[in-house]
Amino acid sequence: MDAIARWRRALRHLMTGSGEGRRCFPEKTLAAIAAAIADGEQRHRAEVRLVVEPALPFGAALDGMSNRERARALFAQYGVWDTEENCGVLIYVNLADHAVDIVADRNVGRRIADTEWQAVCGTMTAAYKRGEFAEGTVAALNQLADLLQRHFPSDGSRPNQLPDEAVIL
Repeated sequence: MDAIARWRRALRHLMTGSGEGRRCFPEKTLAAIAAAIADGEQRHRAEVRLVVEPALPFGAALDGMSNRERARALFAQYGVWDTEENCGVLIYVNLADHAVDIVADRNVGRRIADTEWQAVCGTMTAAYKRGEFAEGTVAALNQLADLLQRHFPSDGSRPNQLPDEAVIL
């Protein structure tokens, strides 16, 4: 990314305020997301966490931090890697970049193809372009639950290890 593109991106992130997260993900949407995560986790043994960030910190955007790098940092910060079967999945939404990224723990990452992860991300980004944040997120969570159920079907014995509520930074 050249210097001009980095500055434009950094300014876009600077201009995207924290209120953007609450506008796109109001309480009713957050409740629907938590319910979709909880319902999905009844069908599979993985743990799903959704983090929405309106914008990167200005310095991180200016330095060219990628969406993937930020998602990996949040994966570690929120302990998504620390699940019993190494089945944590983080969905990261960056509103300023209009980007979605998924980071999966090693057990999940070995079994689900990149094209399947990209399809889940595509469901979200397509809906977000239409302003359908609740619908797109819930549809993607259901799509993800289907994938995870195929590879990690529930055996009914696992407690919930991570909160189901989305994190809005």
